Amino acid sequence: MSTTLTKKDFVSNQEIRWCPGCGDYGILTAIQKTLPGLGVPLENFVFVSGIGCSSRFPYYMNTYGFHTIHGRAPAIASGVKIANPELSVWVITGDGDGLSIGGNHLIHAMRRNLDINIIMFNNRIYGLTKGQFSPTSAEGTVSKSSPYGSIDHPFNPISVALGAESSFVARTYDKSQKHMSEIFEAAFKHKGTSFIEILQNCIIFNDGVHDKIYGKEVRDDTIISLEHNKPLKFGNELDKGIVIEGSVAKVVSLKDTPVEKLHIHDETVHSPDYAFLLSRMDIPEFPVPMGVFRAVERPVYEDLVTNQIQKSIDSKGNGSLEELIYTEDSWEIK
Repeated sequence: MSTTLTKKDFVSNQEIRWCPGCGDYGILTAIQKTLPGLGVPLENFVFVSGIGCSSRFPYYMNTYGFHTIHGRAPAIASGVKIANPELSVWVITGDGDGLSIGGNHLIHAMRRNLDINIIMFNNRIYGLTKGQFSPTSAEGTVSKSSPYGSIDHPFNPISVALGAESSFVARTYDKSQKHMSEIFEAAFKHKGTSFIEILQNCIIFNDGVHDKIYGKEVRDDTIISLEHNKPLKFGNELDKGIVIEGSVAKVVSLKDTPVEKLHIHDETVHSPDYAFLLSRMDIPEFPVPMGVFRAVERPVYEDLVTNQIQKSIDSKGNGSLEELIYTEDSWEIK
C-alpha cells in the first residue's frame, strides 16, 4: 500500500545553518513542497552536492544523499544514476562550485545527457568562503579577492548549459515559490539532463545582486516569462514584447506592433541557437527570460551504457573474473 507523501516527509532533523534571510531557504522549501507530488517513493530520491553554502542541501533533505568534494558532484551523481537508473538524482551546486573547479564535470555531465537534475544556485559570489568574486560575478565587482573590482568577464550559466547541449535548460528565482515548483516539476518529467539556474540572494556578501531583475517594483518590466507556444510578452500591462528577425531580437511596444508579430516561444527547437539567443537577453536592453529555454529529446546516457553491456553479454556471454585474470596476457612474478 502506497503512502501519500507530504512536505514533512522530506524535512530532516538537521539544524539549518544558512544565514537568516538567505535565498537558499526559499529554494529548500520549494523542493520539499514539489517532490511529494512527483509519485516517486521517498527512498528513491538522492541529492548530491559539492562544496559551498548551497551544498549543505543534502543534510536538510530526509532522503539519501552525498555531500561530496568541490566541483565533483556531477561525477558522483553520474555513478549513482548509472548504477541504479531507477533513482531520481538531483545535483545541488553553486556558481562557484559548478562553474569554477567543477566546470569540466558539469559540461561533460550535460553533454552525456544522463537523466539527472542539476540545480545551480547563482548568487554571483563565493559565500561559504566569505565573499570572493565567482565565475558569474559582474565585471567591476568589489569583493574580498577583487578590492579594486573584478576584471574577469563572467560566465552566463544558461549559455554554458546550451553550449554543452543540455537537453533541458531553465531559469527561475528564489523569490517565487510557484515558479520554482513549476520548473522543478518540468525538470523531473524531462528524460535527460535538466539544468536549472536559480537567481539566489546572498544577504551577507552580495545582498541585492538580483534586485534590478526581480525586485518587486521592477520585475514586471525586467522579467519575461518563457511559456511554450505563447508569444514573448512582458510589462506591467503586458504591453511590450519581443520580435526576432533572423538572429536578432528587439523589444517592441504593442501600441505600435500587432501581437501577431511577436515571437512565439518554442522550447522544443532542437538546435540550441534559438535558446542561446534568448540566453543573451539581459537588462537594461532586454528583459531577463525566466522559464524553460530548451526541452528536447535525445538518448540518455545510462540507457546507452545498459544497452552496450547487454549487447556484450549477448555476444560473449556473462564472462568470468577467473578467466579474465588467467588469460594469455597474465604473468607470474617470482
